[in-house]
Amino acid sequence: MQQIKLFSGSEDQMGSVERDVNDWLRASGARIVNIFGNMSPQSVLSGESRQKVSMESGSRRFAPSDVFVCIVYEKA
Repeated sequence: MQQIKLFSGSEDQMGSVERDVNDWLRASGARIVNIFGNMSPQSVLSGESRQKVSMESGSRRFAPSDVFVCIVYEKA
């Protein structure tokens, strides 16, 4: 029986999302049927938010996008 596993995060946390997916793949031993995902459209930050993000992570005009990964699998 096919099942799904969902992962989500933000564009500026891609390393964390990738680690979570890879850790789950190793631990589950699942047989992968399909993997797909999506990045949501970016929005222009307001002036105050843009200034805060610029100070934290370098100059950025757009907010980090949401990232979604769906894995369709069968239990091993």
